Amino acid sequence: MKFVGSQLVYYLRDKDFKRNSKILFRYLALLGIVVIIYSILFHIIMAQVEGQNHSWITGFYWTLTVMSTLGFGDITFESDIGRLFSIIVLVSGIIMLLIVLPFAFIRHFYVPLLESQDKNRVPRQVPEVTRNHILICSNDVIARDLIERLLQEQTLFYIIENDLSKALKYHDERVPVIFGELDSQETYARANIKNAKMLVANRNDILNTKIILTIRAISPTIPVVAIATDDESVHVQELSGANHVLPVKRWLGEQLANRVNAQHTRPIGQYEDLFIAELPVINTQLVSKTIKEAGLRQKFGISIVAIWERGRLIPVQRTTKLTYESVLVIIGNEDQLKSVDELFYEHTINPNPVLVIGGGKVGLAAVKLLCKNNILVNLIDKDPEICEKASPFCNKVFAGRASDYELLKKAGVLEAPSVLLSTNDDTMNIYLASYCRQLNKELRIVSRISEARNIDIMHRAGANFVLSYATLGSEAILAISKGHELTVLGEGISLFITPTPSSLENKSLLESGIGAKTGLSVIAIKKDSKVFTLLTTDTLLPPGAEIVMLGNTEMRNKFNEIFGGQD
Repeated sequence: MKFVGSQLVYYLRDKDFKRNSKILFRYLALLGIVVIIYSILFHIIMAQVEGQNHSWITGFYWTLTVMSTLGFGDITFESDIGRLFSIIVLVSGIIMLLIVLPFAFIRHFYVPLLESQDKNRVPRQVPEVTRNHILICSNDVIARDLIERLLQEQTLFYIIENDLSKALKYHDERVPVIFGELDSQETYARANIKNAKMLVANRNDILNTKIILTIRAISPTIPVVAIATDDESVHVQELSGANHVLPVKRWLGEQLANRVNAQHTRPIGQYEDLFIAELPVINTQLVSKTIKEAGLRQKFGISIVAIWERGRLIPVQRTTKLTYESVLVIIGNEDQLKSVDELFYEHTINPNPVLVIGGGKVGLAAVKLLCKNNILVNLIDKDPEICEKASPFCNKVFAGRASDYELLKKAGVLEAPSVLLSTNDDTMNIYLASYCRQLNKELRIVSRISEARNIDIMHRAGANFVLSYATLGSEAILAISKGHELTVLGEGISLFITPTPSSLENKSLLESGIGAKTGLSVIAIKKDSKVFTLLTTDTLLPPGAEIVMLGNTEMRNKFNEIFGGQD
């Protein structure tokens, strides 16, 4: 009874109750008027036609028993007029009491009552003691990837959802969610935004601007990260009060473009004053050599911390043999990385244009950056308008379907050093990766994906490097929340920093078995503000130091399980 009472109290306060109650009460009033009219007509016909006198209570009694079809038969008419009147009362009763009234009750009372119960199931505010939490304005693809990482790091977060059906779905899936309007200050006050760590505005550009302005009216200092779909909206959202505006689609295109050119080292991140870079082995004398035989540390002073092999990041071993598909992950200072480029000097660079398939926002961003870096580009897109828009940045553009062999051949797939697949259809990208790999075995294939489940099949299809919109967006948001520089190593690969667990103190890297047991690659050790990157199997892990590692979340979880590490 207490539960039903609380539901009724909430229902009476619900905005929809006024509208529903007016309709229901109007019908009940109409029904009452009809009963009164029938009762009066009952008395008139009984007195003037049947010659009988009855009380008013009897009139109401007869009307209700006939309208409800109970018809006890204790009071009846003998005249034709009386019986015709009884038929009218009976038929109208069937319609009004047995058909319309139940429908009106269910539609305007019972269903709204159930809906109010559902509404009550979804929280409208966070607990008052909530602190240092992250608020996310939509459970989109970036948010879903971000949520997985936040759960692994045990960071508190809440989704703010203005669609009740979606909020109920998230609540039933045990996703922390609060229900409220995104443009209401009350919603963010209930979300305890003043004590939040950060808010992520990841709706469309127009709604993001409204969200930012709403937040700034009640919390001028909360860090706000906004996702921008169009570059034109970046300044608008910054002027509205966003601390960070992330044009993720443009960044995705640029990240993919940076992986296309395999003719020199490519910095992909930074830790302290050291740069993390990728060194493709193709077109160098390193092909078929082992890590020991390559001697990069002795010659250039850099450290090899991991190796990419067709999308898999594998730990470094001195006996590992390098192939033309190997891409070394190296760490060093700026001068050391520049010196590594001499590995490419004595090899002929493929002068043919890079082939980009798909010229949408991501593809166009890639084309622009490649053009800026003086790299020739041929573009294929089925939309002639997109081709026309991209033509100033391209060597040649081709309007048509990329699955057409003659078109691919004409666009230069057989001679191109690299191909960038930027369509927003994973199935098409997988097909094109497989097709292009069959046409050109030495081609470097870089592709975007939408769903993380397609990573493995994309690599099996022949892609050398894969990156998704969701991964790039979530990595950027996490980097901002931690105050780190954004380091994009690859799909699912992250930079982890953890204090040395007590179980590993004063052990060498070889004795620790970090790489063998977890698959993580130790790239540096930080002790007393000093960073050590020239690591060997004999390097000790001192107490109070920080270990910097590369790997995926599964590897990190193994590390925590085995060694009791902390994120």
